[in-house]
Amino acid sequence: MTQTFYGQINPPARLLMGPGPVNAHPRVLRAMAADMLGQFDPEMTQYMNQTMDLYRQVFMTENRWTLLVDGTARAGIEAALVSLVEPGMKLLIVRAGRFGLLLSEIASRIGAEIATLDIPWGEVATLEQVEAAIKAHRPQVLACIHGDTSTTMAQPLDGVGALCRQYDVLSYVDATATLGGMPVATDRWGVDVVSGGLQKCMGGPPGSAPITISDRAAAHIFARRHVEAGIRGSDTTDGVRARIPSNYLDLAMIMDYWSEKRLNHHTEATSMLYAAREAARIMLEEGLEARFARHASASKAMCAGLRAMGLDLFGSDAHRMTNVTGVYIPEGIDGERVRTRMREDFEIEIGSAFGPLQGKIWRIGAMGYNAEKHKVLLTLGALEAVLRAEGHRFGAGAGVDAGLAAYGA
Repeated sequence: MTQTFYGQINPPARLLMGPGPVNAHPRVLRAMAADMLGQFDPEMTQYMNQTMDLYRQVFMTENRWTLLVDGTARAGIEAALVSLVEPGMKLLIVRAGRFGLLLSEIASRIGAEIATLDIPWGEVATLEQVEAAIKAHRPQVLACIHGDTSTTMAQPLDGVGALCRQYDVLSYVDATATLGGMPVATDRWGVDVVSGGLQKCMGGPPGSAPITISDRAAAHIFARRHVEAGIRGSDTTDGVRARIPSNYLDLAMIMDYWSEKRLNHHTEATSMLYAAREAARIMLEEGLEARFARHASASKAMCAGLRAMGLDLFGSDAHRMTNVTGVYIPEGIDGERVRTRMREDFEIEIGSAFGPLQGKIWRIGAMGYNAEKHKVLLTLGALEAVLRAEGHRFGAGAGVDAGLAAYGA
């Protein structure tokens, strides 16, 4: 048998300006190169405690239960849903894009009774619509997406938590695409569980899902606690509600692992913890308001530059995410050919789209380590060159000039 030994990985230095993942901050990559520690080494548990504290600040919350789920952002989503929603429990999902539909996919596997508030792609739900849906369906849990990169729209969440508490509904928010780039105001919103990821505005790699859990939600989750046989102690007490059906994504056991109990649930993904810790440190050093303003400035410049090229933006400016912009592909232009030329000629990646928007829009991101003036201008300049070569006519330099003007240059 012939053996093949592949060369070392040497990926191109590509600028990732799509909807995520994006280029990781060099400090995060350096942190990941640090040595391993045993999972109960005092230094390791100290890093875990520090990470919890850092992410309380990132999530803008006082929640004790603020920690990491090992896995990509979807692991955090599934851990939240599988731990909150019991089989047969009614779950109301606000669906306005691909990732709202994903919540339904996960919930159906749990055996939830699913009700939906369906909103056209590119729009957001009003508080009045949410309340009407809660009254109509009487769910035990409500789930929604804060920023859905499939539509590039951000769902307003002020008042949603108070509404859910008024009707005795637990609430879950997926903030994968906004954590670190837009305010994820957990306590102000009054929502119970919020999860995120590292690979977008946090400026890290995919593989860790920060999550924060209110005391109210924690009580519900612990009522479903079932500790596996091999790690049970004589004083172990199980919950009275239905057991969480996933072992790995069982938030009750994961929370016990991150608590003073240090329950040996799994081996913490050490390098990803280092990455998550450093990503949070970078954000907090920059300052939350400065961080959010940087993303907003990048979005303003990107939007101005795209419009100056004669391109139409998708969705409403009032609800546009500050880190991803949807832009219609001009008539007569091959969208995939443009993406290919951007990648091959300029080493810049922009995104395509899903569902009813597939083939109709590009999604261009500027988030985390890439929400920087020069990277936005480089992307606008490259897109200008490609579009002009493909026959889309506008004044040369218009996009970059407009981007510069938006930055106040």
